[in-house]
Amino acid sequence: MQVKEPFKDFISLDVKESIWEHFYTVAPLVVVGTQEENGFDLAPKHMVTPLGFSDYFGFVCTPRHKTYHNIKDHGRFSVSFVKPDQILMSSLAAMPRCAVNDFSKEISNEIPTIYNEEGTSIYLKDSYVILDCLLFKIIDGFDDYSLICGKIESAWVDKDYRIVSDEGQQKQIYEHPLLAYIAQGRFASIKKTWSYPYPKDFKR
Repeated sequence: MQVKEPFKDFISLDVKESIWEHFYTVAPLVVVGTQEENGFDLAPKHMVTPLGFSDYFGFVCTPRHKTYHNIKDHGRFSVSFVKPDQILMSSLAAMPRCAVNDFSKEISNEIPTIYNEEGTSIYLKDSYVILDCLLFKIIDGFDDYSLICGKIESAWVDKDYRIVSDEGQQKQIYEHPLLAYIAQGRFASIKKTWSYPYPKDFKR
């Protein structure tokens, strides 16, 4: 039987404009590091995702940002997954993009960072996952935005965040919480979780 007025509790959105400003969504928050002519650049990103279950990673960027051109020029980028207590550091990484440039570069240079042995990749210090990626492909054409895809060359995980068994997962996350970005413009520290009710014999 068809339910009458199935959308009576919904508000229609104009898809000719950005719909994403009208509701909240949950996303990871990472800092992408890139090499540039006179050093390195750091940029916070939340439109990020693994590309399947193998070693590919992607994020949304735009040619309006240095990150896009740095990756095109140097063919690599790094990804630092941020802990809740690093939220301020991720914000400082965005300062060079701001309209007011007074001493912003000097402040961003004080962000605690580490480098790979070759000195070609920069990472946010004390992140819980670090990825070093080679550029796989850039897909342009999402209006003013692009999908940057990388092949993960190296990966590290903080020993406290590594999953070693199915037991004690709730305690591990409670003691070592995860950061979630609540688009647009909020964040949360995740400490409490539940097991997802997969159907029996479910395969990903």
